[in-house]
Amino acid sequence: MNTSQIIPEMPVVCSQGGQFATVDHMEGSNTIKLKKDGQGQHHYIPTSWVTGVENGKVVVDRPGDEAMKDWSSKPM
Repeated sequence: MNTSQIIPEMPVVCSQGGQFATVDHMEGSNTIKLKKDGQGQHHYIPTSWVTGVENGKVVVDRPGDEAMKDWSSKPM
């Protein structure tokens, strides 16, 4: 997975195709910082979840509800 393909404002979609977040920026080489949610909180996901970048979207390996349950509110 080439993390240089992950850029700010890209939608983040789950394994079922639904968008659950938007990229804020890469935090180091293995963490994606997501834009603030409705409560004003940033979240972080590891690049190990990413299966690829397709059609301008970051695709992760799990359903959105699972991803949101497992994401971190602190840098990893």
